[in-house]
Amino acid sequence: MDTQQTKSILTVALMAAFADGLKDERERESVRKLAEAFGAESSIDLPALYREVLLARPDLAEVVKPLDTQGLRQYAYEMAVGVVNSDGSQNAAEAAFLTQLAAALQLPTTAAESVAQQASAIADAAVEPTGPDAPAGVTTAAATPAAVAGTVLGKANVSDAEMDKTILNASITNAALELLPESIASMAIIPLQLRLVYRIGKAYGFEMDSSNAKDFIATLGVGLTSQYVEQIGRKLLGGLLGGLGGGLGRSLGRQAASSGLTFATTYAIGRVAQRYYAGGRTLDAATLKQAFASLVAEARGLAPQYQSRIEQAAQTIDTRKLVEMVRQG
Repeated sequence: MDTQQTKSILTVALMAAFADGLKDERERESVRKLAEAFGAESSIDLPALYREVLLARPDLAEVVKPLDTQGLRQYAYEMAVGVVNSDGSQNAAEAAFLTQLAAALQLPTTAAESVAQQASAIADAAVEPTGPDAPAGVTTAAATPAAVAGTVLGKANVSDAEMDKTILNASITNAALELLPESIASMAIIPLQLRLVYRIGKAYGFEMDSSNAKDFIATLGVGLTSQYVEQIGRKLLGGLLGGLGGGLGRSLGRQAASSGLTFATTYAIGRVAQRYYAGGRTLDAATLKQAFASLVAEARGLAPQYQSRIEQAAQTIDTRKLVEMVRQG
């Protein structure tokens, strides 16, 4: 993959991120910082590319011209699908963007729709349907009635050991997904992180829905859209994309660093969520961010200890059953 092809795919990623206007200022800022960080380690002027996408709205047909193989075009589309579904199922503006992108890439309509539908199903599986939205936000100590009969708020209906195992297993699973060649596997990482927060909140007796889990993760400083764009960017700029025959050709060894970061992020999200909900949601945003940063650093040191389990898990994951995996996560 040459520089122009890399730039083309990154442009599509940013266009997908801004397809709905990226109204959340926290997310917009995280994508901007991401572009600056990648710009410092790439020959591509990503900060300029960020501004171009945001202000000039480049023509899709021109953007995708360098993608001259079916594999590259298919990957660009799948990557865009992952971006628009990273913060939940696609809305009307995002769906319209994907339709335009598929046409510009000259992809078969049926195949494109199948990918989009599968990604939406994975995103929807992150949380179970609930009644009226529970109060969102993480700066209040107010608690809703216990979600499980007999549960005392702040006291889990599972043991500490079971909760520790749940968080570790989720971290290993997400790290394993990062090793898989199929792009659809990466689309399950964020839903599984949301599912983890959802399960932890429920375990401590709080009513949970998608907005609770998303808002909690955003408060930690982890943008959902930017996290997915970052995964794509690191693979592209790090030369982790190989031949695109039956999928993305990635070296297991070269993916270890990215997989380790996914392990660390998921682990830190789970541990901070455990502290937050166990403490009755009394921790403020600054404390949560500080705890998250500390735990990410700690977890990056832990990841190598679980490398063999991560690799074994990667060998057992059936990407055709990702929706079921997220629901059971």
